[in-house]
Amino acid sequence: MKSFKSWDQTEIVYQEWGEQTSLPPVVLHHGFVVDANANWVAPGVVDALVDAGRRVIAPDARGHGRSGKPHDPASYGEQRMARDLAVLLEVSGEPQIDLVGYSMGAIVSLIFASEDQRVRRLVVGGVGSGVIECGGVDRRAIPNDTIIEALSAEDPSTISKSGAMAFRTLADALDADREALVAQASSIYRGNIALSCISAQTLVLAGEADPLAIRPEVLSDAIPGATLKTLSGDHIGVIADPSFTQSIVDFLS
Repeated sequence: MKSFKSWDQTEIVYQEWGEQTSLPPVVLHHGFVVDANANWVAPGVVDALVDAGRRVIAPDARGHGRSGKPHDPASYGEQRMARDLAVLLEVSGEPQIDLVGYSMGAIVSLIFASEDQRVRRLVVGGVGSGVIECGGVDRRAIPNDTIIEALSAEDPSTISKSGAMAFRTLADALDADREALVAQASSIYRGNIALSCISAQTLVLAGEADPLAIRPEVLSDAIPGATLKTLSGDHIGVIADPSFTQSIVDFLS
């Protein structure tokens, strides 16, 4: 376990696995509420990449896992998390990376790859047309205000929206800092991402039943030369599909 002070002095904790090789390391950026262990270690993604001979680096995003958890919404937003990635590369001294992001982490990764030429290959999952039509994570199927309400509720039994309840259940299961999560949910990125500027070879992964990744072809068509692959499962279930992990390993090989 390592850590660094980011651009605003927030501590970012990250983990490393595998040995240095001629290929760039794979950086994994997790989604909202979870951390690197829940998103990448538990489903076997890290082990599969290491078994394939890759070095892996996975940070816990600000407000998540073991990283710092300021409660000021001004400290959050995927664009600020992308700045954390830039500092991570400076700290680790990596001239080039392969980057994988899921859901919130996919938005972070798309922002970073659109602005930084050090990404060789890019994999984004759990997002679709909402990146373009909503300017970030799709807020149509599960409105952001319902997520904030669910995370803020003193009594979970008062939460009526099942989609929002899933976030609260996950946050409680991980003993997450709900105030920090509300700060992030209040500051999610809403703007254009210069997808046409992404030079990395890109794979878009989407679950066929994922309401947050509808019409993923709209996203893949907006990224030069991107490949789209749809898998079985919804937003959570697709990560457990062995083909999700295998698709990442194969594309980055």
